[in-house]
Amino acid sequence: MAYDRYVAICKPLHYGSVLGSRACAQMAAAAWGSGFLNAVLHTATTFSLPLCQGNAVDQFFCEIPQILKLSCSDAYLREVGALVCSVCLVFGCFVFIVVSYVQIFMAVLRMPSEQSRHKTFSTCLPHLAVVFLFISTIMFAHLKPPSISSPSLDLVVAVLYVVVPPALNPLIYSMRNQNLKATLKKMILVEIFT
Repeated sequence: MAYDRYVAICKPLHYGSVLGSRACAQMAAAAWGSGFLNAVLHTATTFSLPLCQGNAVDQFFCEIPQILKLSCSDAYLREVGALVCSVCLVFGCFVFIVVSYVQIFMAVLRMPSEQSRHKTFSTCLPHLAVVFLFISTIMFAHLKPPSISSPSLDLVVAVLYVVVPPALNPLIYSMRNQNLKATLKKMILVEIFT
């Protein structure tokens, strides 16, 4: 998404050649491949743990920190290894997003038209908001000290990074659609005045 915005804003005349179907397929394959490898790493790590405290997880889905709490072995090295691999992957993506948006904002600030700047910012800021929400909640969930951990806090944070960003994506990206905005305004007005 960040690269798409970068090419559309910073190199608009080259958009078709830079982001052709081959480039999109390569980016999708890289995203799916890295996600798959990360999932395999975490799955292999957690399935190799002996569980001595039962197999009931205090979450609405099977999350790695919750499984590690059920383990009776010293899973510190496994946990650190998987965490380092995940952090490297997330950090690489984060750096790519930051570099793309720095380039975008530098190009936007050079635009002479206030309307062009506003349109560009309204296109980019929703993506940044969803990325920030996802990264900040996942970092909090996995890097918070155990002293502030509680089952209810863990559940709220897990919902924030698993449910909220995917739920917000269609809403945020469709809010640029003028027909949808008009329909929502009508619905809100009907609710208020009835």
